[in-house]
Amino acid sequence: MAVPLSASTFSPNSLSLHRSSTPQLTSLFTTRFSRRQISPKFSRILAKKDNGSMELVTVNSYCSKLKAWMEPQRKQFESAFTAIVIFLQLISPLPLPGHQSWFVPSAEAVLYSPETKIPRTGELALRRAIPANTNMKAIQDSLEDISYLLRIPQRKPYGTMEGNVKKALKIAVDKKESILSSTPADLREKGDALYASLTDGEGGLNKLLNSIKDKDADKISVGLSTTLDTIAQLELLQAPGLSFLLPQQYSNYPRLAGRAVVEFAIEKGDGSTFSPEAAGQPRNTAIIQVVVDGYSAPLTAGNFAKLVVDGVYDGMKLNCTDQAILSDGAVGKDKGYITPLEIMPSGQFEPLYKTTLSVQDGELPVLPLSVYGSVVMAHNPDSEEYSSPNQFFFYLYDKRNAGLGGLSFDEGQFSVFGYTTKGKETLSELKTGDVIRSAKVIEGQDRLVLPKES
Repeated sequence: MAVPLSASTFSPNSLSLHRSSTPQLTSLFTTRFSRRQISPKFSRILAKKDNGSMELVTVNSYCSKLKAWMEPQRKQFESAFTAIVIFLQLISPLPLPGHQSWFVPSAEAVLYSPETKIPRTGELALRRAIPANTNMKAIQDSLEDISYLLRIPQRKPYGTMEGNVKKALKIAVDKKESILSSTPADLREKGDALYASLTDGEGGLNKLLNSIKDKDADKISVGLSTTLDTIAQLELLQAPGLSFLLPQQYSNYPRLAGRAVVEFAIEKGDGSTFSPEAAGQPRNTAIIQVVVDGYSAPLTAGNFAKLVVDGVYDGMKLNCTDQAILSDGAVGKDKGYITPLEIMPSGQFEPLYKTTLSVQDGELPVLPLSVYGSVVMAHNPDSEEYSSPNQFFFYLYDKRNAGLGGLSFDEGQFSVFGYTTKGKETLSELKTGDVIRSAKVIEGQDRLVLPKES
């Protein structure tokens, strides 16, 4: 059973998911009879006959007659009870015998529903987090539905897929001016090129439509991935900064107004090597790249990016558990800002601060924890309303240690601010004592806004 992160490694204050427990219902309306030794004193009783006279009967004889009289009534009761149970099962399904409670509360539906649509990859989560043109988002949503349709193992609904692509293509053609006008003037030329690639390029919508007509699932999958990448690039051009204002009390914190890419060079602490890349030699140094998202977590991402620029993580040792790979919180503890817990709920315009999400009530984050390789800020040791000023971790999500909906038991409890996009396979090789030899911002440092010196 998975132990909540917030109740173990990252905070001394336990924050766990409570589960209700009720006695197990093993059988319904069963009758048990036990034979007892009957005293001779009561072996006979008086019974009144229909004509009003009395007679002596034995206990065994009386019980037999009583049982014969009760049998029809018992069968009628069982039939009525069965009908009631079937009716209730249809309108509000009851759990089968062996469940821990009579019903699953509606508040827990999201946690336990296998249909929960939450991003399962960092790439998908990052694409959905871009605050772009509404027409681009409509195109994106239409195409992402094809990803679900491709999972159908046998007769794939190619007709539905074709309809989705035609819908996306119509939006792209009809709303061309609206889409391109959302691109800043200095980036318009690049936007025009990406738009042309989206509609008529090798990985564009028309090519994807042809693959669907050919009913080639492999080509559809490759073309869909390329098209969605083009959409993400065009959306990033349309989102040069934050789409909301930060609360006034956080105006003097570092912030990341967009995206940045951080690259870690990691070495084994015991002098061993990492497994070789395809057809290569064993590596002394592994490279891991992380995309840091300021659109959804500007304060957390900004503080982290500043720590990287200041060299705080260079030479830092890692501590590993089954669920996470943590930076050493004792090193550089006087560095960084104590930022508030920062979580952007799905469907909201701006992040929430110092507030966790109630996943049981249907609240889900734009940047979910339940993705392998998510990059997260640990809790502040003094209060779970704040993040650690410098300690971060890579979360090693495993669906075997998650709820029935595939969500981590700590979903909505931490500030997630990015995802591992390169070197995810290396995370499983990291051990306690391995060292971050260097960390640097290789892209997006111009979007790091630092507070003015007082």
